[in-house]
Amino acid sequence: MESKGMEQKIIESYQHDEKMMILIYAQWCINHDLDPKELYQQAYPHQVKNPELKAALELTVPKKESEPIADQTVLNVLHLFGNDDLAFVVQHEMNSQSNSKKA
Repeated sequence: MESKGMEQKIIESYQHDEKMMILIYAQWCINHDLDPKELYQQAYPHQVKNPELKAALELTVPKKESEPIADQTVLNVLHLFGNDDLAFVVQHEMNSQSNSKKA
């Protein structure tokens, strides 16, 4: 395979994986009664719109139809793609929900 073709495959693979990361994040939010757009805005206040998040939201299912997504899974994929600010906001929400369950 020539170099350009290999580069294109790598780029496409990364983009596919990034879309999956966004879908995991969005579905995790839905499963925890959180607004994915609101949390994203908290993490990245200077980014007005995220078309990838909008597309992912169209693929989410209602909470009752979804399989559970482990908290650590969503944090891992966010960190893997360098979304550390979003992971921080998500971790804060996890801690808040955990504390409210204890009260």
